[in-house]
Amino acid sequence: MQTNKHKKVVIVGAGLVGTLWAIFLAKRGYEIDVFERRGDMRKAGYVGGRSINLAMSERGWKAVTKAGILEKIRRVAIPMSGRIMHSVDGILTQQAYGKSDEAIYSVSRGGLNLELLNIASTMPNIRFHFLHRCLGLDSSSNIQFEDEQTGEQITAACPLIFGTDGAYSVVRSSLQKLPRFNFSQSYLEHGYKELSIPADANGCHVLDKNALHIWARKSFLMIALPNSDGSFTCTLFHTFSGEEGFDALQDEKQIMNFFNKYFADIVPIMPNLLTEFQQNPTSTLVTMRCSPWQHQHKVLLIGDASHAIVPFYGQGMNAGFEDCTILDALIDKHQEDWAAILEEFNDTRIPDADAIAELALRNFIEMRDLVGDPIFLLRKKIAARLHEKFPNDFLPVYSMISFSNTPYRIALREDDAQNQLFEQILALPNIAERWDGEEVEQIFHDWLSKK
Repeated sequence: MQTNKHKKVVIVGAGLVGTLWAIFLAKRGYEIDVFERRGDMRKAGYVGGRSINLAMSERGWKAVTKAGILEKIRRVAIPMSGRIMHSVDGILTQQAYGKSDEAIYSVSRGGLNLELLNIASTMPNIRFHFLHRCLGLDSSSNIQFEDEQTGEQITAACPLIFGTDGAYSVVRSSLQKLPRFNFSQSYLEHGYKELSIPADANGCHVLDKNALHIWARKSFLMIALPNSDGSFTCTLFHTFSGEEGFDALQDEKQIMNFFNKYFADIVPIMPNLLTEFQQNPTSTLVTMRCSPWQHQHKVLLIGDASHAIVPFYGQGMNAGFEDCTILDALIDKHQEDWAAILEEFNDTRIPDADAIAELALRNFIEMRDLVGDPIFLLRKKIAARLHEKFPNDFLPVYSMISFSNTPYRIALREDDAQNQLFEQILALPNIAERWDGEEVEQIFHDWLSKK
């Protein structure tokens, strides 16, 4: 067994995954140097405008629980037990995410990152180096940085390097120059812009705070997630081009006409709409895949650096946090034999990452086109009923992903299978009146016997 006698680690990136992984390793006695291009968020504060709020679910909670920081993270999270869909004419439709005691949790990306940094800074074996720009790997697979304050270049020679520097990872860019490294990226024609709904005069939420709000408009949508200060962070997902796309919304009249046409129910509670729309950037939505994630049993990519996905299943952060949980378990399994750990993680985790990337793209269609559709709502009702009657034989895919730790690749297979099941069920004549009858159960049992 090969072990690292000095237990020294370099982590590139002090975002959510990098900081959480530093906490995991510090608890095991490793000495960790974390290098970050940006300044220290604890000093500069968090500036919004380009960050989608996050939805913490089971995989994320498992990670922070295993890291021993559950209670500290709970205080910055708000439970959301379901969706509330807002139609163009202001009619509301509610849909539970799971059972009555199941919820996903709204957290601010910046607020969570600050909390993790505060926790990590109390651990003496974690050292942060802010304003250090990663220059990439050298020919010996050591990592190089430039101190942006002094211009000094630093080479960090270390037995283990973790690239957690996000979707546009410099560490990954170095690996892309090597033979047999596979990489692909695919952009949606949609981008996103962050907006907000402030608290009322009493500091309270003006919409139901325990729900994720969705304004689905077929080719585009807006969502709103609650914050602990009484505000909501809204994200408009919209095409860049087209008659009413982002590119066409330039002056105040065009912007207000668009919002009054499609989101009239919330325009009165968005007093900063024009300012935020014009000042906040319009960001892209990208899926990135690569392999292998490890190099020479020394360098490993995790989080968005290895599997950036679109946000429509709320699993980007959760998948990155699950990377940490799985790696931590592999440390025990292989008794700190990092060659074996990195090999197994690379071989088993990439199929799961590819699966959640596909599921996230599928859920975009669901959120954009279907959440207010009567047939879709009927399908959800039938699925909930089947789970209630046959809990050991049927679990809705959303619950499998958000409320369990089922590998994503299994959830993807189940999504394909359940789509076939409901194609048969929804084809029954007058299904809206017969949705809870014997015919539905017979189709279900026939489907189950063939799985």
